[in-house]
Amino acid sequence: MVLQPNPSPMMSHNTPSLPPSVFILPQTAQLEALYTIIRDKNTSRGDFLFYSDRIIRLLVEEGLNHLPVVPRTVETPTGALYEGVGFEGKICGVSILRAGEAMEAGLREVCRSVRIGKILIQRDEETAQPKLFYSKLPQDISQRYVLLLDPMLATGGSAMKAVEVIMEQGVPEDRIIFINLISSPEGLKTFSTRFPSLRVITGWIDQGLNEKAYIIPGLGDFGERRYCL
Repeated sequence: MVLQPNPSPMMSHNTPSLPPSVFILPQTAQLEALYTIIRDKNTSRGDFLFYSDRIIRLLVEEGLNHLPVVPRTVETPTGALYEGVGFEGKICGVSILRAGEAMEAGLREVCRSVRIGKILIQRDEETAQPKLFYSKLPQDISQRYVLLLDPMLATGGSAMKAVEVIMEQGVPEDRIIFINLISSPEGLKTFSTRFPSLRVITGWIDQGLNEKAYIIPGLGDFGERRYCL
């Protein structure tokens, strides 16, 4: 299944044409209802966890659809042979701390015993640029397909820095898939221009960024709503 951008009333009418490397979940009424719940400032933490996890699961499942497969033949319990497919290579997840950790459970639910690395990137107060503070990645990451996990894509600075860190370990650009819940048009354009061969799976594209570079309408600070009581 190939997903194509499909505008919704909640998406900006000024959203530009998206690059071919960007894929959006089908903008169904169910999906919009889930996003309405997690956007509501009055939603309880328990409901925020439950409904954001539902969206994350959908995103991870779609991310797996973009992994290459090879022919595989198996024998069924009836003794018949079935000509199917299997994944071409191993995968791993890499979460951008701390909000990206919220997406790890969704990946583990569909990929048994998957390896997961972590990257911590924060803004350098002197240069105002994203700076790497910590990374722990699988030793054989260069031999794997990487699902990069971060719920929000605003300016794209942290995500681009994370991709640089991963590629420095020998992972080709086209073997990385970036998965996020909400993107800004500005962030998508910047990110996809920088890494045109890297696929992006997003659940929703919002109107844009405000003067503080917050996604509007957004849902606030995902990490704070996820981890703080």
